[in-house]
Amino acid sequence: MEKMYGKPVNLGLLSVLMVSVWFGSAAARADAVLDWNVIAVNTAVVNHQNPFAQARYAAIVQLAVFEAVNSITGEYKPYLGTITAPPGASAEAAAIEAAYHALSTYFPASSSALLAARTNSLAQIPDGQAKSDGIAIGDAVASAVIALRANDGSSPPQFKVPGPAVPGEWQATPSCPVVNGVAVGIALQWQNITPFGIPSASDFLLGPPPALTSNEYAKAYNEVMTVGGIDSTERPQDRSDVALFYAASSPTQVFNQAAQQVAQEQVHSLSENARDLALINMAMNDSLVASFLNKYHYNFWRPETAILAGARDGNPKTESDPDYAPFIVTPCFPSYPSNHGSAGSAASEVMRRLYGEAAHSITLSNPTVPRIVLQYTSFRQITDDISDARVYGGIHFRTDQEAAADLGRAVGAAVYKNNLRPAHDDN
Repeated sequence: MEKMYGKPVNLGLLSVLMVSVWFGSAAARADAVLDWNVIAVNTAVVNHQNPFAQARYAAIVQLAVFEAVNSITGEYKPYLGTITAPPGASAEAAAIEAAYHALSTYFPASSSALLAARTNSLAQIPDGQAKSDGIAIGDAVASAVIALRANDGSSPPQFKVPGPAVPGEWQATPSCPVVNGVAVGIALQWQNITPFGIPSASDFLLGPPPALTSNEYAKAYNEVMTVGGIDSTERPQDRSDVALFYAASSPTQVFNQAAQQVAQEQVHSLSENARDLALINMAMNDSLVASFLNKYHYNFWRPETAILAGARDGNPKTESDPDYAPFIVTPCFPSYPSNHGSAGSAASEVMRRLYGEAAHSITLSNPTVPRIVLQYTSFRQITDDISDARVYGGIHFRTDQEAAADLGRAVGAAVYKNNLRPAHDDN
């Protein structure tokens, strides 16, 4: 059993507005980059984007913000390198405008709230040529990043039609959408999205999931069957809370919230924050692309399917349970590896390199589950809880989580090492 880290706290009912800061201790104004990171994440959530779409939009926005700021400060190697800022341009104005331009392009339904936030943010900067130049830079960079991602493979949506119901093969679960009369898997196209910071997702193909006849599979099977069922008596309350929290909270929400707090704790500069958030969100997006590639490559069944068919898997150590239902809703795509685990481990790997692994004070909250607040001192504690959350939630085998941790760490390390390096770094 994983060590239990998250400590739930009863806060009562919380309210949230689209542009409000609900990121725990990050509520105090920091700088334009951090402020608009909050707005970006909340905007995607309010517009009902799924977790992998949230990661893509966050990466686009944070890269636009980084490139806008960096075109003025020149502290890091650029991502595009096509925009030249006039001397004296305001980096804060550039960051605000880049984020606003990108978000208003993708989320027109939120245009009024975004315009109000832009007006309020820009009002903090004195009028003049520096402000005007910064705004112009922000617009130019956002347009360039949006154009770069216009045909990145994220659309149109594609679906996976399940094959025959044979042991080990993914089958649609009850919440899956029906297309042309067939329940299907979603986000089939996500494996083909152009990554932001790695050359190709195919460079990160994992080894296969454990054989159905193996002891490793039996151990993972029996764990999730025991603790992950909706009526399980073996799931402690704190693991139930963790499962519910991470079912409601995407990796993009969780790790941007954590980064907000740690960046303020360590007093990072505007330029550092722009670069750090870009790297974190690039890594999460790219890990999800690689995760989907592995998911649809191996097409491994979910616990919900496996446990109902335990008598047919060829393993004498896996007894079936015809009444099994998971504690949280099973997502509509294959099990191996875990998306939450992959994206979380990628973000954690980047953040470990940026901020140090431990000795932090991180409080995670989400107004959709107001009763649950989790507190951490290290990034590893968060990823360990995510691993528990998916197993105790009944939707993943522990082996899915272990593979996801390996994948996420590899993608995170590659994104950190090969992108947005200090301007004078030759390594």
